[in-house]
Amino acid sequence: MTPLVSIIMGSTSDLPVMEKAAKFLDDLQVPFELQALSAHRTPSEVEQFAREAESRGLRVIIAAAGMAAALPGVIAANTTLPVIGVPIKGMLDGLDALLSIVQMPPGIPVATVGVNGAQNAAVLACEMLAIADDAIAARLRDYKAGLAQKIVKANRELAVVKFAYKTN
Repeated sequence: MTPLVSIIMGSTSDLPVMEKAAKFLDDLQVPFELQALSAHRTPSEVEQFAREAESRGLRVIIAAAGMAAALPGVIAANTTLPVIGVPIKGMLDGLDALLSIVQMPPGIPVATVGVNGAQNAAVLACEMLAIADDAIAARLRDYKAGLAQKIVKANRELAVVKFAYKTN
């Protein structure tokens, strides 16, 4: 099985956040790889990974980063594949990582989700893949329909909650 998505993190300490992306991709039956590469500790490996990603069959890269948050940008600078950055909560509640990832120079975009937003990164990756893959598109539609049903169910449950001044 050839991975379509690569989930990259600077350290395995990011795994508790990034496993949400892995689980989503797994649930939608999208082949992916998961590895640790550091923009600061293994810079040549990061550059090699990014340069070879497309030729290996990858279509989207999800890159997590906290603190200095350089990893998504370094990857984006070395590939034409879409890169989705996931800022990891750490210093300043992740605001430093968010700003580092979202403020890329012209020509080197990194799509950025919210702090610790790994699941949304996987959803966005699937939306990108769904443009050219009807099977992923169908599974994504089913997932989103399920989200709507959760809210419908929650609203029904709220209808029976009683308060003295509740009017509905």
